[in-house]
Amino acid sequence: MITPQNVLRHELIGLDVLVAAASNPSHAGISGRIIDETRNTLVIQTGRGLKRIPKKYSTLHIRLPDGTVVEVDGSALVARPEKRITMRIRLEG
Repeated sequence: MITPQNVLRHELIGLDVLVAAASNPSHAGISGRIIDETRNTLVIQTGRGLKRIPKKYSTLHIRLPDGTVVEVDGSALVARPEKRITMRIRLEG
């Protein structure tokens, strides 16, 4: 089960996301469903097509299956998904 405490170790594909802030102002406000993930980017299906967003320079609001919205610093996601899932991640708070 995905929770706010373990979201960084779970699969993100299929979750809804909002780019709350980004170093590139044109990326801020993009929302949709995550359909793919690479080491450095998320591919988001939006109403206007696919958008590839760099993780490192973004702050994301990810909606979990239970409806909870979690704010995630994208730099914490920079890793190949299969490696990130197995990493030990220290969460603050």
